[in-house]
Amino acid sequence: MGSVGMMISQTTLVCAPLMAETVEQIMTDMYKAKVQGADLVEIRLDYIKNFQPRQDLETILKKKPLPVLIVYRPKWEGGQYEGDEHTRLETLHMAKELGADYIDFELKVASNLRKELKMNCHSGSKVIVSCYVNGVTPSEEDLNNLVMSMQSTGADIIKLVINATNITEISRIFHLLSHCQVPLIAYSIGERGLISQILCPKFGGFLVYGSMEGNSVPGLATLENLRQAYKVENIDEDTKVFGLISKPVGHSKGPLLHNPTFRRVKYNAIYVPMFVDDLKDFFSVYSSPEFEFAGFSVGFPYKEAVVEFCDEVHPLAKEIGAVNTMIRRPSDGKWVGYNTDCEASITAIEDALKHRGCTNGETSFNSPLAGKQFVLAGAGGAGRALAVGAKSRGARVVIFDIDFERAKTLAHVVSGEARPFEEVFNFHPEKGAILANATPLGMHPNTDRIPVAEVTLQDYQLVFDSVYTPRKTRLLKDAEAAGAIIVSGVEMFLRQAIGQLKLFTGKEAPEEFMRDIILAKF
Repeated sequence: MGSVGMMISQTTLVCAPLMAETVEQIMTDMYKAKVQGADLVEIRLDYIKNFQPRQDLETILKKKPLPVLIVYRPKWEGGQYEGDEHTRLETLHMAKELGADYIDFELKVASNLRKELKMNCHSGSKVIVSCYVNGVTPSEEDLNNLVMSMQSTGADIIKLVINATNITEISRIFHLLSHCQVPLIAYSIGERGLISQILCPKFGGFLVYGSMEGNSVPGLATLENLRQAYKVENIDEDTKVFGLISKPVGHSKGPLLHNPTFRRVKYNAIYVPMFVDDLKDFFSVYSSPEFEFAGFSVGFPYKEAVVEFCDEVHPLAKEIGAVNTMIRRPSDGKWVGYNTDCEASITAIEDALKHRGCTNGETSFNSPLAGKQFVLAGAGGAGRALAVGAKSRGARVVIFDIDFERAKTLAHVVSGEARPFEEVFNFHPEKGAILANATPLGMHPNTDRIPVAEVTLQDYQLVFDSVYTPRKTRLLKDAEAAGAIIVSGVEMFLRQAIGQLKLFTGKEAPEEFMRDIILAKF
């Protein structure tokens, strides 16, 4: 936040939280964390079974392969420890004496230990004073007052944790990070809080947490992704922010593709998943230039609704009635909406047909889709893009949707036919028809569902699925077994991302580089 930031800290550290129940497992996890890219580890003593303070701390601290942050969290602050408070504090002081790099004291006790902490501070230890705000996220003013109280303890570093119920509340964290006069760790837990972790280097945060491989934590990226996909060490106050607006958002592979591509074209930007509950709330906060959010991908279920938050809409997106890409135009700061889904999906289908030698000869449309029956399941944002694209190639569109009125509205736009969704299971298409799934059916984790009756798949020449997690859905497996040409949503995802990258950066997309990432990561 170059425009409002007052203090940018040293390079943000990457920390792996360890909550093993044995010292042996903690030692193993410390070495794994180091290999996976952690700069330090946070060890939760309150999770260790049959904890022996001096013996266990000596084992941990004498053999630590990287810096250690010691936390001994009591039950009253959300931890596991239920014993005597005096014993707990003695253990934390012991950790300092034995050479822990960082010691965490809760604000509630740190205020009473101010002089003692300073007098007994080991030269190599830093004191972190922390506070977990349970319940409603306080206002920006109240959070500022809380931070001032924490600073008054004389802490070397302060730590503030909230539990945001809306992504807009994270903006208060960004303001704190940008203005705090001492090193600050501040974030929100949970999936809505993910951007508070990933973007904290931009706003001057002291450290970012990352989960270890095989131990995923909601709201935390993995250590591998922090280092390989996001490369948080490269994020600075000038980094432009792009992101996916969606609900849910955890399935998105966009960060794995866009972030390495930004680096490939030498563009200082970061792409993050954004769990958005309410578009109006989101844009009322994050459309402000101070956050330097430069553009968005738009996913399910917002591709249609987001149109009203665009200052301008590209003609194709306007015809479709759905936007999957938004750009803040640098010249005037206006939000412009585009649709890269349409050409991405239709050219993927056309190229698959051409590859198999399926052409219609010379036609006015010069497309293998011309004259074909195009059966579409789903009339939402992705469905609208497919329908308009199919019509533009001369196909005859039949639309099924659980919202029959929505299906009829789209059918009117593309001069097609609308039918109730339940009829798709017994619908028998014309020979050589195309089936396109634009519903979430079959998406991870509900991978066993398909939008049509399996027996009807033998009647389609080609089956396309907009779902790309998993890469080959059950619909595509069944269609392939029935003899149809299949096109994965991964191909559409790649092509629409190529279009987005050009809009995001103004540069030509490195298509082969992006395809190689798709093949390796998806």
